[in-house]
Amino acid sequence: MSRDDATTNATAESIETDAHADADNADAHADADNADAHAADSSLIDPAAPDATPAVVAARSEGEPPDTAEIRELAAAAGYAVVGEVTQRRREDPTYDLGRGKAEELMRLAADAGAEAVIYDRGLSPGQTFSLGDLLPPGTAVIDRPRLVLELFADAADSRAADRQLELARLRYELPRLREAVARDASEDVRLQPEGDSRVLDVEKRIESAERALGEIADDRAARRAERRDAGFDLVALAGYTNAGKSTLARRLADEVDDPEFGDEAGAPDVRCADADEGEGDPADGDGPLAVADRPFETLSTTTRRATVGGRRALVTDTVGFLDGLPHEAVRSFRTTIDAIRAADCALLVVDASDEPAALRRKLTASLSAIEATDGPVIPVLSKADEVGADGLAAAVEAYEGAVADLDPRDAPVVDALRSPIPVSVRDETGLADLADAVADALPTATATAEAPNGGAAQAALSWAYDRGVVADVDYGSETVVVELAGRPDVVAEAERRFADAPSS
Repeated sequence: MSRDDATTNATAESIETDAHADADNADAHADADNADAHAADSSLIDPAAPDATPAVVAARSEGEPPDTAEIRELAAAAGYAVVGEVTQRRREDPTYDLGRGKAEELMRLAADAGAEAVIYDRGLSPGQTFSLGDLLPPGTAVIDRPRLVLELFADAADSRAADRQLELARLRYELPRLREAVARDASEDVRLQPEGDSRVLDVEKRIESAERALGEIADDRAARRAERRDAGFDLVALAGYTNAGKSTLARRLADEVDDPEFGDEAGAPDVRCADADEGEGDPADGDGPLAVADRPFETLSTTTRRATVGGRRALVTDTVGFLDGLPHEAVRSFRTTIDAIRAADCALLVVDASDEPAALRRKLTASLSAIEATDGPVIPVLSKADEVGADGLAAAVEAYEGAVADLDPRDAPVVDALRSPIPVSVRDETGLADLADAVADALPTATATAEAPNGGAAQAALSWAYDRGVVADVDYGSETVVVELAGRPDVVAEAERRFADAPSS
């Protein structure tokens, strides 16, 4: 728990509130909907490490009964042991999100199970957070989905940019809750208001400072992308939901022999890097080997490695995984990840084909909504294709198409950038060749023929073009050299100019 979280919680516990006065009336019309709500029994208790913090999971939905599988996984990753759950299917209650009766059931379960926290599988408003906290046993923390994710981010942050992004997301999350605490303080004792105003002002100033710092990092990375393009590299970014298989695919695409350290947090912005052994580089600078693990948020920093894709020299960037249920403000804080995806020459949207269709649609929708728009095309990659049969793959494609059809391009312009999905299995290499061909086809490409007198200037121009990977063929004549060029349009154009300016010897 952060210092600011602790301050806010202490403030909440120090005041009394009338928030429950209308709760019975608010819940009276929901009796029929409450029929399919349930509390957890012993079969819903998760095994956990002895030092894990006991917690109860709560969830509400208006459609299908809540599925708590993902929030349980996130809770376990953050160090909580789920000792029970309460779910409900009904419309939102303004006081607790749950109905009053179900909120009281949650209170009793938390007390009986000795829970130290309630993990809520939605984003709660500041008022709902405080109202639930007042209802629960003293000392029981209320942790909604956004706050839980921020806890996971805090554990995984491993670079300067990740730390800054996390700080900004946390401050944006805490500010409205601090304002709520101040408002409640003021309603109880007006003498607390000046202190509360000072605390709010302090957080607002810290947000401005974090935004400036991230802006500087974003400007630096934009300049670095321009330099890498000038050097002849195509920029490919991997995007997708957390734990979809991005890092595994990134490692497979990266050159296995020549794998220089292109970590985005490396000190110098140029692209000339010596070969590096696996494991070298400072992880704190986002400069170590690509991490692969079957847990959420294994990758929090953007990590870039050199690759050859479809014969093209590329830099492949692995990015932070998206997650459903995060508020727009929190997503917006992770600007460096979003920028890397949006500015790429080609983005690979990794989708876990082994997910159930409903989960696949939900995760894909969350990912596309977060990306919003891209400068280049987006190739959907249906990963883990070896784990599903033909019928399962067909169901994944159908779920993908359904999710895309439901999105309005006015809200998510990235929909118009999508190309046909490609099933891929890194384990048995199924579809990797098709993916490489699709990437090469999607990358910006120009071709040209340059001819120059065969002399020192022409050889210098040829060396320059080789260094940037745009030489397709060379034909030496008795007095001239003819070069077939293919690659990034701006680099091909510059190579043409250099050959044209080459004087005769």
